[in-house]
Amino acid sequence: MSDQLMETDLIIDEELNASRIQALRERCQLHRRQGRNSGWHGGFVAIARGLRASSSESSWQVRKGYVCRERLRSLEFVLDDDELLVGRLAPMSEAEKSEMESAKAYCAEHYRRAGGQTGHCELYRDELFQLGVDGLLSKLAGLESSEADDEKRDFYRSAQLALHGFQEMIEHAGDCVQRSLEECSDASRRVELESMLSSCRWIARHPARDFRDGIQLLWFMDLGVMYGDESGLVVSGRLDRTLISYYERDISSGRLTADDALALIECLYILIDEFVPDGLAMSVMAGGRDASGADWCNDLSYLSFEALRRTRLVYPTVGLCWHEDVESDLMDLAVELVCEGIPNVGFFGDDTIQRGLQALGVPSEESCNYINSTCVEITPVGRSGVWVASPYFNVCQHLLDEIWSQSESDSPVGSFSEFIDCYKERLSGRIRAAVGEQNRLREERRQWGRRPLQSVFTLPCVERGRDVDDGGAKYNWVECSFVGMANLADCLEAIRQLIFEEKSLDFRSMRSLLESDFADSSWLARINRLPKYGNCEADPDGLLAEFIGFVESECAKQVVEPDGTRFVPGAFCWIMHERFGRETGATPDGRRRGTPFADGCGPAQGRERFGPTSAILSTTSWRHDALVGGAAFNMKFTPAVLRSEGAASKLRDLIIVYLRRGGFETQINCVDAETMKRAREDPDSYRDLIVRIGGYTDYFVRISREMQDELILRTEYGL
Repeated sequence: MSDQLMETDLIIDEELNASRIQALRERCQLHRRQGRNSGWHGGFVAIARGLRASSSESSWQVRKGYVCRERLRSLEFVLDDDELLVGRLAPMSEAEKSEMESAKAYCAEHYRRAGGQTGHCELYRDELFQLGVDGLLSKLAGLESSEADDEKRDFYRSAQLALHGFQEMIEHAGDCVQRSLEECSDASRRVELESMLSSCRWIARHPARDFRDGIQLLWFMDLGVMYGDESGLVVSGRLDRTLISYYERDISSGRLTADDALALIECLYILIDEFVPDGLAMSVMAGGRDASGADWCNDLSYLSFEALRRTRLVYPTVGLCWHEDVESDLMDLAVELVCEGIPNVGFFGDDTIQRGLQALGVPSEESCNYINSTCVEITPVGRSGVWVASPYFNVCQHLLDEIWSQSESDSPVGSFSEFIDCYKERLSGRIRAAVGEQNRLREERRQWGRRPLQSVFTLPCVERGRDVDDGGAKYNWVECSFVGMANLADCLEAIRQLIFEEKSLDFRSMRSLLESDFADSSWLARINRLPKYGNCEADPDGLLAEFIGFVESECAKQVVEPDGTRFVPGAFCWIMHERFGRETGATPDGRRRGTPFADGCGPAQGRERFGPTSAILSTTSWRHDALVGGAAFNMKFTPAVLRSEGAASKLRDLIIVYLRRGGFETQINCVDAETMKRAREDPDSYRDLIVRIGGYTDYFVRISREMQDELILRTEYGL
């Protein structure tokens, strides 16, 4: 890429900070290999300290405020020579290690960790950025003093305790910078450290002043909620919305250059990788529309993508919210990164997602501001108590259960439509049971959860005086995900043809065939010749469309606590297509026992016969907007294909066809099967090989062998 970033006015010096980012990247990878990247140790000593300090309190809400405060004030930080943001956690101290066993024993007796889900959101940042910690504390104190309701007063006390801990955490970060400054003799590094120290000391109490303050405070917010409230996976999200006013003001005043901002974003990405363990997902998004429907694109949209080029780590993914008016240069940059072999880029259908959110009652002025809260599942920014991927459904296992039931019946169904009805009734029961379990977990979190710091940063918890675990957020639906849908469509097509049309099998003989894992290979060959989803074939495509319509209507019948909201379907897999596949026997579509299911809403591995266009036509032959729970369409191209002349333009057009037809999200692997096979045999030489799985990215050599097989089996497209 030239020094000019695509065709915009944004100029980037490729060499500036390159050695810094390379050094930080290598250190981050070393920490990950050594198991030192994660801050997710239990924090039992701090929890025990908070419980003891609050032993006289009768309110669990207040006690969780003490726990959050102690967890945050216990944090210490470390800083490397090249880092521009502070926020990497120090290893557990020897003193804490010595107390760990007794603290664990105390927590086992006095502390109950609630089930259910946490995190998976982007926080509401405006109020903290505008008021500062002291301003928020003053507001909460005023609300407490004027509130007559005891439960609300307890909430405000809890929130203040958590914010005091948050403030102390930032002060500790400043202390870390102070120590580095005292030991530093390099003049240029001292300037950087002085800027970092000034930022930490200021934002511990006051509103963010500039871009540096803003991006540093953003990381402290995410880290504070993840660690203090034990909330998993709070994402950085919409940098091009949160930070743009600070960026533009600093650029105008000459205090900041685009290169400065890029380096800070790169350092943020590296901090994310330093904190989050393997096998998960963290997200940034760019583009989309504003509340008026106009295109939202600015320098930070470009820099959010550009930061992937030099970091090249597994976290975060960066999603482009595409619509017809998106700047073509931004789309070109995202495609260019894919063609360079960076799989962290995703392409989201903005109009499709907004339609889905509006159908759930999100007004248009809010539906434009969403985030893929880890993989591809969607939640509203700053207002979310939404649970995602809760649970995953193994749709093919439920199909096998129905086949087994029919095989044992003295009067099995006589028509395909009757069989479909029986399967739907079986799955309906599973959906109802799942909602019952999620509601039970919601009540468990209401009693034993509580996340006071996250509640301060979630609308409208403070105004309601209710914790996010008590239904304080504006949106509280639960998203589930149906895994193996493409296999299901192919299974149903096989059942229709072999049992009901040809009558070459009945349910008992099909069961025997499946239990033998296709010992008679002639049947396997015959099944493989049947029409398959992903090839623009009306029958399997229609079966999948019917299934989507069914789960949409069935989920809409359910009632989710605490506010009677919706159960929302999705069709992404994370790692569950491999996990469910490992646990599930052979299926009527020809899938062998123990092998992975399809990796998303696209065709099952290796079944596309006519290339990516037919796969796209099949995948968009049914509505995606109902699947706010997430739907990922994976495509794989070899590096040779994507680096050939004109490839970027062709890939861009292909992605736009998918999104224009109502596609939810697509993501692309640029790696060939032979490279993955070599990496499996010589993992040390391919430690940096990053691949896209089922909505998230991971290092190829660290995933299971079964998942490696699944990736190798995916069809390699041409252009």
